[in-house]
Amino acid sequence: MEPRVLIAKRAAMELENGQLVNLGFGMPTQASNYLPDGVKVMFHAENGVFGVGPRPKTSEATADMTNAGSEPVTLLPGSAIMDLATSLGAMRSGLLDVTILGALEVDQLGNIANWAVNRNGKWWPGIGGAMDLCYGTKKVIACLMHADKSGESKIMKKCTLPLTGKNCVSTIITDKAVFEVGEKVLILKEHAPGVSLEEIQRLTDADFVVADTFCEMKLD
Repeated sequence: MEPRVLIAKRAAMELENGQLVNLGFGMPTQASNYLPDGVKVMFHAENGVFGVGPRPKTSEATADMTNAGSEPVTLLPGSAIMDLATSLGAMRSGLLDVTILGALEVDQLGNIANWAVNRNGKWWPGIGGAMDLCYGTKKVIACLMHADKSGESKIMKKCTLPLTGKNCVSTIITDKAVFEVGEKVLILKEHAPGVSLEEIQRLTDADFVVADTFCEMKLD
């Protein structure tokens, strides 16, 4: 299974019936394609939409109806469109049950860095709404590749990039594993199909303990 699809499918398994869910830019937006049978949630896009529906056919897409990543969306019955200020207010208010965010790094304290990398001495692309989501949402799930292209861990003892949120992440989902954030240490809950504990240990900078229930990643 393609790693990004695996991450999106596993993230969707975290969702429960009746929740109000924000999907962040990138991989998280794909989680809506893999909702478990019988689970109905309302998706929120930070640019000002509650009730985001499935991706439309190309012939039916319109530039006036998109998510925060400028991807075309449809609207479900009961949906609402609002200005950005109102949407950000909802994000800060505690209304959202879950947000699924992409990440550049996460660490064993539940910190997340997802807004900037240093290129030619400048931090970019810049801060979006993720900071509001980190502090206004009941549960924050971080989705990312376990290691970068050179094989260096992105699951850190301490994030090296500028933080988006501190001590806010509760669950980390990668192409190799699922962790819960414990008390200054990660708890390894699941491994991806075909991935060994030894591989996870080799690719993980953060300190972690293995849960008694450690098992293969749940994808259906």
